[in-house]
Amino acid sequence: MTVGNKPMEPWELRAREEIRDLVARYNANGDTGRFPQVLELFAPDAVMETGEGRQYVGHEQIIEIFTGARDAAAYGEHDVYLRHMTATHQIDVIDESTAKGRGYYQVLTAIGLDHWGRYIDEYKPVAGRWRFARRRVTLDGKSPNSLFVVEG
Repeated sequence: MTVGNKPMEPWELRAREEIRDLVARYNANGDTGRFPQVLELFAPDAVMETGEGRQYVGHEQIIEIFTGARDAAAYGEHDVYLRHMTATHQIDVIDESTAKGRGYYQVLTAIGLDHWGRYIDEYKPVAGRWRFARRRVTLDGKSPNSLFVVEG
């Protein structure tokens, strides 16, 4: 396999596949409330930035994003479920210890399309596995009936 005119090394193929799996596990674990498993996907010193520009550093702060969103959700009489979907995930492997990525996300809830935006990521290996070093979540839009307090 090649990227541009450059042949891809086996370590780069492995990095790309691990990063794709990392993003899928982030969505699946977060949607089902498995927050300890979500935290395992982040480097211990990772930074997560939300749409309002707030930065959360390290596992103890990052978990606040997930528990805060869960606690603030206005489900009312609606069924409680989330489905994050990502698309157009571009991965740039810089070297064996650095990669960047970006992609679009959409969130479905009982009302349908709830909100959507972009992920802008940096990845690094931790104990031999690729992890989020930094994740910026931007909000491009939301339904007027959104069940979540989301800011852009």
